[in-house]
Amino acid sequence: MSYLEYSTKYVPKGWRKILHLNWGLLLLMITVSGVGFLMLYSVSGGNFSQWAEPQIQRFGLGLSAMFIIAMAPIWFWRNVSVVAYGLSIILLLLVPVLGVSAGGAQRWIDLGFMRLQPSEISKITLVMVLAAYYDWLPLKRTSKPQWVLAPVLLILVPSFLVIQQPDLGTALLLMTAGAGVMFFAGVHWGYFIGVITAGATTVWAVFASRGTENQLLKDYQYDRIDIFLDPSLAPLKEGYNFAQATIALGSGGLTGKGFMQGTQTRLDFLPEKHTDFIFTTLAEEFGFLGTMSLLILYMLILAFCLTSAFQNRDRFAALLTLGITLTFFLFFSVNMAMVTGLAPVVGVPLPLVSYGGTAMLVLLGAFGLVQSAHVHRPRGRS
Repeated sequence: MSYLEYSTKYVPKGWRKILHLNWGLLLLMITVSGVGFLMLYSVSGGNFSQWAEPQIQRFGLGLSAMFIIAMAPIWFWRNVSVVAYGLSIILLLLVPVLGVSAGGAQRWIDLGFMRLQPSEISKITLVMVLAAYYDWLPLKRTSKPQWVLAPVLLILVPSFLVIQQPDLGTALLLMTAGAGVMFFAGVHWGYFIGVITAGATTVWAVFASRGTENQLLKDYQYDRIDIFLDPSLAPLKEGYNFAQATIALGSGGLTGKGFMQGTQTRLDFLPEKHTDFIFTTLAEEFGFLGTMSLLILYMLILAFCLTSAFQNRDRFAALLTLGITLTFFLFFSVNMAMVTGLAPVVGVPLPLVSYGGTAMLVLLGAFGLVQSAHVHRPRGRS
């Protein structure tokens, strides 16, 4: 008797949704989060209440929200996608008015019990509204110019608002994830060639505008590019992060120095060791084997999500799953590239590992949508 036949015959209808959860994906997420709790305990020097305990509490809250989101029918999320996108835009508009500043940027709204970062929410609501748009749009119209304009505008509006904070890294992630959903929906490749060409032209314009009255980036953003290209230009200033991260990465060797034995972490040489640069702590304490183990866990999460998407015959659910999967991939790949010197520092957290309230809750909510798509996918007689 197959699993489908068993659940249909013996399991009460109200409990079937729980059985249909993607349990492999859930276990992988819990495992990766467990790695995060372990590393947060380490970077705090054994102080459980500093970072690990709040992170565990947020994970518990986010996990509860994920189950609630997963149980709601996928058609419900399709119907509320426009409202969710509109609310995220309103939150972004409120950031300049009510937002608090930190590190030279105004990106958060202080709710008292936590700081809400609307740009994190926008990453998911953008995917939702684009998936709903292409589910509504007939396939034959997908590549028509007049029907390509609407999703482009949907992508540019939050991207522009995020750039103003300023947060160029998140804006680029929004545009990349949005373009990915358009590609998955079947938009003609010629549009993407045009975007790549325009992007190359923009890069040229960014560098050409430097030092002029019409400079396109902030000075510190140009400094980040300079230091990325040559960290030795300011080893004790802007290049300090790269230098200390490189030392930590290299000193870990094959198996690492051992749990809570990383000198760069213990002596507070590592910058943002509990958030953006937590991967370097993992590398120092557990070495190459530890970092590869985490990367394998991330790749398995991608594999489970992609398998679910390709097996789903509901267009909205499939596009939603693919878009969230791409967003998750961008999260960890950009963070790892950033801390290993392969990309400029753009302030992207390591998903499910870095300390952070909004990022953790939004990501678990996003995986709740993936689970909803998986639970409610067409299953014949079930």
